[in-house]
Amino acid sequence: MIPIEYLRQFRFGGYAIFDLVAAFLGMYLLSPLLSWLFRKIRLDIPKHNWLFFTLPIGILSHLLAGKITPMTSDFMDIHSHYLIKVLIIGSFILGLRGIKIVKE
Repeated sequence: MIPIEYLRQFRFGGYAIFDLVAAFLGMYLLSPLLSWLFRKIRLDIPKHNWLFFTLPIGILSHLLAGKITPMTSDFMDIHSHYLIKVLIIGSFILGLRGIKIVKE
């Protein structure tokens, strides 16, 4: 078995724990760079807000790439999985809090 497949076999609620940890760790490591880049276009996004944006950005990027993952599929299902919808929309709203337009 390939190591990545082994790591992805551990799941919580149907979602691979490895994928979630990798996404949040990647966003944590990229947040200083992303905050700095957005400051260049006069948006002050605190570093911790990027962690809230992790799942909504993941859903959006998978939709744009056409790669339908279990979480993307659950989010797009209009008849069920309301908890995941609340989680994604709630994290998006929490991510928007604290964003400021910098006037220089």
